[in-house]
Amino acid sequence: MVDVLVVGAHPDDIEMGFGGSVAKLVELGYEVAMLDLTNGEPTPFGNPTTRAAEASKAAGVLGVKTRVTLDIPNREMTDSVENRHKVAEVYRELRPARIFLQWGVDAHPDHVEGSVLAEKARFDAKLTKSQIRGEPWYPLKVFHYLASHLRLHVKPSFILDVSDTFEKKLECVRVYQSQFKAADREEVAMKKLRSIGAWYGQLIGVKYGEPVMLKEEVGMKDIRDILI
Repeated sequence: MVDVLVVGAHPDDIEMGFGGSVAKLVELGYEVAMLDLTNGEPTPFGNPTTRAAEASKAAGVLGVKTRVTLDIPNREMTDSVENRHKVAEVYRELRPARIFLQWGVDAHPDHVEGSVLAEKARFDAKLTKSQIRGEPWYPLKVFHYLASHLRLHVKPSFILDVSDTFEKKLECVRVYQSQFKAADREEVAMKKLRSIGAWYGQLIGVKYGEPVMLKEEVGMKDIRDILI
């Protein structure tokens, strides 16, 4: 059983969109797991073995002990019953209280479809009469993080202060040398991530931030949780 499960379409999506927050949650004592819906391959300079090794190393940088990769084909993501049930089985196995999914506005079809099927799988995971393996489970809250090919300006529900863990985010993204260094775009990616992080950080008066979106309202027990 884990406290938080973060879902991404490909290995490196979670790191780029939510790596600082994952590292922070781990440091705060939460049991965090990662789920990749595909292995991310083929890509121009990568292969399944290299990408899997990079994903494992990146998870280690963030302090995450559990990372699951499903066999849904890259570039062929569909919101099918079969795929939803694959994701639902992971929810049942890990039993997270909270799930973080990619924001579903994107140029990449896998990101769009992956966000939809991961959210629908939440409902399927609680079904009592089904062929889904495992005991029914319903994650209590769904959050969305931003990892998009589009240059989006989103209105977050809240922004997490990741100033203390932002360098760890960049470190784990650099692990994906087959995706960035081999394509001679590592420093461009680092610059982009710093710009995005700084933009959301300044909105809450800190150095770096990561936006989180919700479709439902979020409650608080104490206003001291709010950064002033």
